[in-house]
Amino acid sequence: EPKRIYRAIKQEVSDEKFSLPLDKARVVQEGTDITVVAFGAMIRECQKAIKMAQEAGISVELIDLRSIYPIDRETIRNSVRKTGRVIVVAEANESFSVGSELIAVVNEEAFLYLEAPPRRVMGFDTVVPLAQGEKYFIISPERIFYEIE
Repeated sequence: EPKRIYRAIKQEVSDEKFSLPLDKARVVQEGTDITVVAFGAMIRECQKAIKMAQEAGISVELIDLRSIYPIDRETIRNSVRKTGRVIVVAEANESFSVGSELIAVVNEEAFLYLEAPPRRVMGFDTVVPLAQGEKYFIISPERIFYEIE
């Protein structure tokens, strides 16, 4: 379990009651060149990678799924129609994962709009290493940016 995310983010929490629809993803950032779909701790890493992309002149749309079921197919489809490219970022292993399912959604819902094959930035298909090896195993903004480029 990646321990680097423990206490890594601190935010204010509202005292007011609120709810979020589980079937609606959130477009964190609008973009025109490529869509990045992520959730959970990977949103923060994607935002760092997007800053690098902006410096390189690449406009990235970031979608936060918020939940993995049900998947908001409409938001994903509309974004891929706009950008023509998609990268899925998730911490799980690449094989047989939520990321694989998201690629299937893209292929089913937006295949004709793709200008390039969908890509995944995911964990390696192996066990998580001890703490000393975490920095090589855990997805970094640099690894995400490499795929964006």
